[in-house]
Amino acid sequence: MLFRKLFNGQAGKSGLIWLVRKEVRMRQRRGGEEGPQFVGRGEGAPAPKAPEEAAVLSLREQWKRSRDNVRVILAGLPRAFGLVWGAHRGFTMSLALMAVVGGALPTATAWITKLLIDAVVAATSVGGRAAEVHWVMVLVAAQLALLWGSALLQVTQSIVQQGLQELTGIRVQLTIMEHADRLDLAFFENPAFYDKLQQAQSEASYRPIGMVQQLLSLMRSLITFLSMIALISRLGGGVAAMALIAPIPSFIASTRYGWRGFMQARRQSPDRRRMSYFLDLLTRDTYNKEIKLFGLGRHFLVRWKEIADRFYRENQSLFTRRALMGFLWGNLTTLVTSGTFLYVALQAISRRLTLGDLTLYTQAVSTVQSSFQSILGSFSSLYEGGLYLNNLFEFLDYEPAIRNRPDAVPLPPVLESGIEFRNVSFTYPNKTAPALNDVSFVLALDETIALVGRNGAGKTTIVKLLTRLYDPTEGAIFLNGRDIREYELESLRLVVGVIFQDYVTYFFSAAENIGVGRIRDVEARALIEDAADKSGAAEVIARLPSGYDTTLGRW
Repeated sequence: MLFRKLFNGQAGKSGLIWLVRKEVRMRQRRGGEEGPQFVGRGEGAPAPKAPEEAAVLSLREQWKRSRDNVRVILAGLPRAFGLVWGAHRGFTMSLALMAVVGGALPTATAWITKLLIDAVVAATSVGGRAAEVHWVMVLVAAQLALLWGSALLQVTQSIVQQGLQELTGIRVQLTIMEHADRLDLAFFENPAFYDKLQQAQSEASYRPIGMVQQLLSLMRSLITFLSMIALISRLGGGVAAMALIAPIPSFIASTRYGWRGFMQARRQSPDRRRMSYFLDLLTRDTYNKEIKLFGLGRHFLVRWKEIADRFYRENQSLFTRRALMGFLWGNLTTLVTSGTFLYVALQAISRRLTLGDLTLYTQAVSTVQSSFQSILGSFSSLYEGGLYLNNLFEFLDYEPAIRNRPDAVPLPPVLESGIEFRNVSFTYPNKTAPALNDVSFVLALDETIALVGRNGAGKTTIVKLLTRLYDPTEGAIFLNGRDIREYELESLRLVVGVIFQDYVTYFFSAAENIGVGRIRDVEARALIEDAADKSGAAEVIARLPSGYDTTLGRW
């Protein structure tokens, strides 16, 4: 394709920069059809507040919003698990099994420690008889085995988790690219779609595995929590209740700030695209010569830094408030833990508990609180992760409007009649003025036609409709006597060669640049060389350092 552009005089016209800029300005004023307009607030405009933060919600409204969000998250969990399961079933099953084992280990360790301390005390009181010493050695060996098993479990879990995270990231990115390849051109000419695409790409590669990890962490914590509660219940319900209630305020605060962080990230999406665009302008050779000639670098740097500084202030402010609230509510948990330890110690002093019981219950209370905090934290992380991951699922729920009909047929290799536009009208999405209005004409076979007109007259739109990048709003287009919507998309586009005004340059080899014109034959060197010879490109390729294998471009 690139060589066809070169030999049709489509490249190397740096002297037309001024004309191109003028054309773009005219097109933007008219709302022409050649490309999407960049719609959105300027870089210097204040960020709008999210609707959820615009007013203080009543308790009933907050409950309704939370309930609706939980429904969305619960609906997203099976899809997140499906992505992770599809990445590697064996790793996923292994992590689930290790979560179950890991949940039981703390309770087993605490119980063995209690038995060991009581055994040591008993052995000391009887002067170290052989039977008591043997029992102590058995318990020490059991404790050592549990510690080694716990360490091995952590190492194995880290290895499996890392591998699964990498594989899931690859799978999710492939899923995004495959789905983007299916979507219509209309999506890519809509700024709101780019916001959703960026939100899906930015964190979706690790959010699915993160949600599954949190789910497994929740399962592990629940096992630990329930088994420890069974031990602690002997101390009375009051101690267990205090251990349960103390972490709840911290959980509520974490969930609240998780929602604010999510909404802030959504508000920042348009400006993050602007930052990415400025970075693109300043780091690609495509734009470098013009940026240097017109002295644009400093201007773009200032704009990028303005957005970056605002993001820093917003994000740092939210993070600071979240950290401080976590610290304040965390102190409540610490206070309850210390009180519980004091109560257990007094019980041991009055000989209502053994020394082993003292160790068991103090460790159990601490573990109950930490596991309960972990449970609440897992819910909070699932909530926050589900909000972000919902962006991915919203993106994947987009469906193309232009697709093959169930009864679509391939385009015949030999045409018997030409092209007919019959009362065709078309209006671009989010536009009011039609780009084409009741257009009718016939192009006969073996006829060469040139469409000439001002910018915005509809020339490119005709090509987009003919190749079914869009479908007409009204009317129909006929090829070989049939509506083009009755043909298979692939066979229709295979017979049409288009070089757009804003054509793509591929930094591939010279052979690949020709081969992408018919991708099914990209490896057919004989056909590529024949095409190059017919177009006149062969002479240029012969002067390249590695001929057809020379990479074009410097990326």
